[in-house]
Amino acid sequence: MFENDTIIETRHLNIYYGDFKAVTDVELKIPAKRITAIIGPSGCGKSTLLRAFNRMNELIPGSHIDGEIIFEGKNLYDRDVDPVEVRYRIGMVFQRPNPFPKSIYENVAWAARIHGYKGSLDELVESTLKKAALWDEVKDILKQSALSLSGGQQQRLCVARALAIQPEVILMDEPASALDPIATLKIEELMQSLKENYTIVIVTHNMQQAARASDYTAMMMLTDGTRSGTVIEFDETNKIFTRPRDKRTEDYVTGRFG
Repeated sequence: MFENDTIIETRHLNIYYGDFKAVTDVELKIPAKRITAIIGPSGCGKSTLLRAFNRMNELIPGSHIDGEIIFEGKNLYDRDVDPVEVRYRIGMVFQRPNPFPKSIYENVAWAARIHGYKGSLDELVESTLKKAALWDEVKDILKQSALSLSGGQQQRLCVARALAIQPEVILMDEPASALDPIATLKIEELMQSLKENYTIVIVTHNMQQAARASDYTAMMMLTDGTRSGTVIEFDETNKIFTRPRDKRTEDYVTGRFG
């Protein structure tokens, strides 16, 4: 469907925790420089699928996959692929803000410094905080602890920290679920500005957020008679929310279940 601008493609992807298959046979093409939302009821494997895109599940003992995840023509799970390098190129923002117990400045500069950044850290911190729509709020308090910021500011700082290592893709696992409506709107506005230069994949339980913020939507559901999830439909967001092909998608997005 998006062959020419696909940046991540899953091929017959199955994800396991030990003997338990959490995700079954996912075939998905994520378009570059767009926002793709993954939606579906609790427990259907949305976050598991998201974390597979940058090999974060490997930090859980016993987890493994079969199938492929192709990123710019290369299977991310090939033996010669360094998972740390994968996480540089495909960054992650988690559900709850998790700034380091350091200054605002160091939260951005630290990641770049340990990755060997050779340019001006001052310029990098400023440009990155501007990309994260946070510079004007913190430019006079950069030496202050990041933990003193509001929840919404902390989450935007975490976005800036992810941007500092210059990824190509940003994964967001319910990034606004712990935030108030005003902070949530700022995160959504931030995503819209970032998609000019980055691919964004977001997991959300908020149907209004998915409808407002994303360009494409993947609907996940448990497979019949199992606790394993799969993608049952993937399309442009307006089609998913106004004329889905699958009755289960229609029931979910209209609130009949889930």
